[in-house]
Amino acid sequence: MAHRLRKEKDYSYIEVGEGKPMIILHGLMGGLSNFDAVTDYFSEKGYKVIIPELPIYGMSLLKTNVKSFANYLHDFIEFLELEEVILLGNSLGGHIGLYHTKLYPKKVKALIITGSSGLYESAMGGGYTKRGDYEVIKKKAQDVFYDPKVATKAIVDEVFETVNDRNKLIKTVAIAKSAIRHNMSKDLPNMKLPVCIVWGKNDTVTPPEVGTEFNELLPNSELFWIDKCGHAAMMEHPQEFNRILNDWLEKKGL
Repeated sequence: MAHRLRKEKDYSYIEVGEGKPMIILHGLMGGLSNFDAVTDYFSEKGYKVIIPELPIYGMSLLKTNVKSFANYLHDFIEFLELEEVILLGNSLGGHIGLYHTKLYPKKVKALIITGSSGLYESAMGGGYTKRGDYEVIKKKAQDVFYDPKVATKAIVDEVFETVNDRNKLIKTVAIAKSAIRHNMSKDLPNMKLPVCIVWGKNDTVTPPEVGTEFNELLPNSELFWIDKCGHAAMMEHPQEFNRILNDWLEKKGL
């Protein structure tokens, strides 16, 4: 289902459903539509699903970092006058959710991370020396998934456009460096809130051992695996992802 993008003040976002606020945080090259299945499912389950467009390429280079994005998220939550939000983040979005929780723990009721950065970064912003070669970029986009067919032409085209835009490429590299600087290993043991970790068994961007380490460091977390699944579980196995998350939310009374 296509959802209308709202534009208010400095924010662009999708809002669907009524009920408990669930904010979804996209990754570095992840569009809002990557979460269509999650949005459609949980907006019918008593949640107000909100997906802000994060200003990944819209901030000055000095502010292109995880902490600035976490503060942007806080301002967005304040703007919408939300309390006790559930944050769901994939890849960089998971890292932003974790860092926001570190800075503003009273605002977050629960956290869901999938393929999150924050402990281990592979070449998130590197490896684009042949960025003018469409087939090379296509292969990199396909490698994100277990099933390369998930990387549609539209997804490949978007990645190709991003890495061939000099300004966006510079900021992509800045974000990758920031993700390494903002390592969360010392912070995670202090986060007592409930955390659901959903990980692809075949994730090559943030490998399975990263999900295991998150689970070991977070005191109130549960780890769920999805087989034959890469870095974006909510795209590759949307029904299984939704079932795992729904069962966890019900069990936790969230």
